[in-house]
Amino acid sequence: MQSTVAVPQAVAARLEELGEGVFAYVQPDGGWCVNNAGVIVGGDGPLLVDTAATEERTLRLRSAVASITPLPVRTVVNTHSHGDHAFGNSVFEDALVIGHANCRTEMAAAGLHLCGLWPETPWGELSVSPPTVTFRDRATVHVGPIEVELLHVGPAHTTGDVVAWLPEQSVLFTGDLVMAGVTPFCMMGSVSGTLAALGRLRSLGARTIVPGHGPVGGPELLDVAEDYLRWLRGVAADGRARGLTVLQAAREADLGDFAGWLDAERIVPNLHRAYAEEAGARPGEPLDVGAMFQEMVEFHGRLPACHA
Repeated sequence: MQSTVAVPQAVAARLEELGEGVFAYVQPDGGWCVNNAGVIVGGDGPLLVDTAATEERTLRLRSAVASITPLPVRTVVNTHSHGDHAFGNSVFEDALVIGHANCRTEMAAAGLHLCGLWPETPWGELSVSPPTVTFRDRATVHVGPIEVELLHVGPAHTTGDVVAWLPEQSVLFTGDLVMAGVTPFCMMGSVSGTLAALGRLRSLGARTIVPGHGPVGGPELLDVAEDYLRWLRGVAADGRARGLTVLQAAREADLGDFAGWLDAERIVPNLHRAYAEEAGARPGEPLDVGAMFQEMVEFHGRLPACHA
C-alpha cells in the first residue's frame, strides 16, 4: 500500500504511507542536507529513522508525526553520523537515540562542523545529541507489533552505517547507502564496502526501499547505485594506469547516464576513495576529508548548493 498524507506547514516535504504504521518522510529535492526520514507508529510511541538537518526542518518533521499519532516520539535511530540525518536529534529531547558505536564516535568528533561549511543556512538552535544506546553488529527494536531490525553494513557511506529493515512489511530504510537520482557519496567510507553492502541489502529482498535522499523506490535503486560505483572503479583504475590525478580523471570522465543526478561533483571525493582502495587502502581507512572537500569545490567551481 502506498498513499500520501498531507503534512501541515511542511513546504515540499511529505509523508508517504508504505504500510500500516510505516511511513517515509520525503524532503525534495534530496540534494545536499535535504534528507529523508522514516516514521514507524505503534506501541507507546513512534520510532524515527533519522531526523533532519535544521531546527526548522526537524520541527516540520515533528508536526508531520503529530498529524498521524498523538504520541510523542519515543525512539530515534540514526543511520549514520552526518548532521543532515542527526542534527535534529536534540529536538526530540525525551527520545532514546540508537546508533552504531562508530556513529556515536564520529558524531562527537564532528560536532556542528557541517554548519560551518554553509554558514548562511538557517540551521537554528542545534546541539549534538549522539546515540546513547549503541551496538556493533545488529539490534532489534519492537514498535508495537512492528519488528525493526537494525543492521550494521559499513564501512560504506561512513564506517557506522545502519539500515532499518522491516521484514514483515518488506520495507528497507537505507540511510545514505542508497540515494535516488542523487550521486552516491563514499568520502568517509568505502567504494568496495558500499558494493558489498548493496549485495547484502539485495539479499534481504525488500520490495520498498526508502533512500537517504530522493524518492522512494524498489530494488532498482540498488541496481543503479551498483552501476555508478562499478563505473567509478573503472574510471579510477584507468586514471591510475594513465598517471592521472584525481582531478584530471574527474574532468575527463564521461558521466553518461549519471550526468543528470544531483550533486555530480561528488565524483572527486568518490574517486579519491577509489584511488586509495586501488592502492591498497582498507575500507573506511581515514583520508583527508577537508582536502577532498576543497578539491571537490575546485572541480565544481563553487561551493555546492545547500538547500537545507
